Amino acid sequence: MKKRILTLSFALFSVGVMNFIYGQKTEEVKNWYNGPTPGMNTEKAYSSLKKQKSTTVVVAVIDSGIDIEHKDLQGKIWTNDDEIPNNGMDDDKNGYIDDVHGWNFLGSPDGQNQNYARLEKTRICAELHAKFKDKSESDISAAEKADYTKYKGLLKEIETEREGNLSALEQYTQLGEAFPMLKAKLVEKLGENFTEKDVQEWKAESPQDLQLKQLGTYIANGQLSEEAIKEGIQHLDASANYQLNMEYNDRQFVGDNPDDFNDVRYGNSDVEGPDALHGTHVGGIIGSVRHNELGGDGVAENIRLMSLRAVPDGDEQDKDVALAIRYAADNGASIINMSFGKAYSKHQKEVYDAMLYAESKGVLLVHAAGNDGVNLDENPNFPTNEYSFQTKPLDLYLCVGASTRDKKNLAANFSNYSSRQVNIFAPGFEIYNTVPQSDYKILQGTSMAAPMVSGVAALLKSYFPSLTMMEIKDIMLASAKRYKGTMIPAPGTGTSVDFGTLSTTGAVIDISAAVKMCQSKVKK
Repeated sequence: MKKRILTLSFALFSVGVMNFIYGQKTEEVKNWYNGPTPGMNTEKAYSSLKKQKSTTVVVAVIDSGIDIEHKDLQGKIWTNDDEIPNNGMDDDKNGYIDDVHGWNFLGSPDGQNQNYARLEKTRICAELHAKFKDKSESDISAAEKADYTKYKGLLKEIETEREGNLSALEQYTQLGEAFPMLKAKLVEKLGENFTEKDVQEWKAESPQDLQLKQLGTYIANGQLSEEAIKEGIQHLDASANYQLNMEYNDRQFVGDNPDDFNDVRYGNSDVEGPDALHGTHVGGIIGSVRHNELGGDGVAENIRLMSLRAVPDGDEQDKDVALAIRYAADNGASIINMSFGKAYSKHQKEVYDAMLYAESKGVLLVHAAGNDGVNLDENPNFPTNEYSFQTKPLDLYLCVGASTRDKKNLAANFSNYSSRQVNIFAPGFEIYNTVPQSDYKILQGTSMAAPMVSGVAALLKSYFPSLTMMEIKDIMLASAKRYKGTMIPAPGTGTSVDFGTLSTTGAVIDISAAVKMCQSKVKK
């Protein structure tokens, strides 16, 4: 899971995978995704389901971990009834000891946990570095030329990016130290609770005041705060010192060989891990308690969340992903949410085989499209449904882009897209839901859009258990709200584009329409 930093003027930042929003009015965005179009019409859907009974559906969340004690997820966590908690035994003989609520593929048997990881390109470059570091171009054989060219390209890219992040880290640190004083000066000039309008009306003249005015705008509109600076420092530190550090040993706590898919006895039962913010938010979108007036409401009501921790702060290992998919398929999940992705993948066939295995068991795979604002036809985001060796697409796979609550800017500016590879869009902008310690936060990204679709699939399967996941997938796509012909700013560029060209459907998911279609199909 890449956490990319985009540096803006005055050292502001935006996190690519999960954009943190500070200072927003919670009530303004709370539950918009469950509301009317461009929301998913969730409440309207439930009003037409009042006379129907539901069954429980298990949704596996392959992510950073879930805070299973969150007050808004009580009664929503999957339990392995065949496992006796904390007895140190593999009671159900599935190969995992005390896997009561799922499994942690980023831990060791003695309870240690991996948090940071290198990017896949860093791991690949490190392997090639060991091979080529002492060689010049004249030493390279014809057979090695392709690898050598790849190595030199990756090395330059990593060194440039790391140098930039280290520089930005220094700037953020300085900004953090100066922030209280700078804010105090703004309060002195504009008043304690200054607004964006106050800042705009301030006739600043000196260079220092002009720069202070720019800072004040970001503080007033909620883009900059002490918390935001702290998050920026943490992400830049993770990127420069771990994700892009070729010398970092990112499996030291796990102890397995990530390239050996026969080495499968590793991990532990700690399904929360050291940083479960991302996974807890994803899980809450799928199924946090509805209408309890606490945080944002989950999409699906009668679900159980299976936590499979496989996504570190950095790029996930293909082996962890493949084993997590197989675990979910073998332990009763109907849907697997995959809010992660990376630009490089070493073991593509093994991940594909795992997805094919899940499909053979009727499990729907829902994957986030990614947050680089690019066309996936030209910039892959693994895992994918277009591997070069595939003879046909997976039938039970959905790739999801992120939509907003603004019809004029319907596709989120960070969302990846593709007329071939992205299947549908779903709300992924300004999403308020659960984070650890029974708290809530507004986050955004295709990481938030994917669980919207997973939640819809779970809701439909819950109320229409006779339908297969293939039928449910087809209904979700067929019933989605079409926006073909709607011109919007294209993600990543801002140039005008037809929303209908950004996915195979040109549509945003609509639960109410999907429920009606399911009712009609079941009745027939």
